[in-house]
Amino acid sequence: MTSHREITGNLEGQGLRIGIVVARFNQAITSSLLDGAQKALEEHGVRAQDVTIIRVPGSFELPVAAKRLAKRHTPDAIVCLGAIIHHETDHDRYLAQAVSQSLAALARELEIPVVFGVLTTETEQQAAERAGGSLGNRGHDAALTAIEMATLLRRVDEPEGSGP
Repeated sequence: MTSHREITGNLEGQGLRIGIVVARFNQAITSSLLDGAQKALEEHGVRAQDVTIIRVPGSFELPVAAKRLAKRHTPDAIVCLGAIIHHETDHDRYLAQAVSQSLAALARELEIPVVFGVLTTETEQQAAERAGGSLGNRGHDAALTAIEMATLLRRVDEPEGSGP
């Protein structure tokens, strides 16, 4: 049997530049997501001066700000944080679909991780549970994903035989 090369990322964030784009709409939730993301980055060696935070009005504005951030600051990964909560109409579903598709397309275009840290919940209580409550903090999780994917892509770019 021939051996294969397996490439994985890790959670060693030293030397990474991370962008965070966070929506102000539903600010009580998104502030908690941001706190979780910043804590995760710090815990895993990303220096505060290597983190750029951009605040946008709402989740719909995340993709355009993330694209500009990528072009001007060349981060290794971008974490996009927001909270889209269902109310009386289906507006939230259209918004969530547009944002998720735009961020996925942006990641493919930029060829860097653009992490979807946008909560899409039925209630504010569900959002709170996912923003530091009983179900953890999805901002923290998104930041860990950013570190792992950034280190993974660095390893993919290494010449054969130069990695661990």
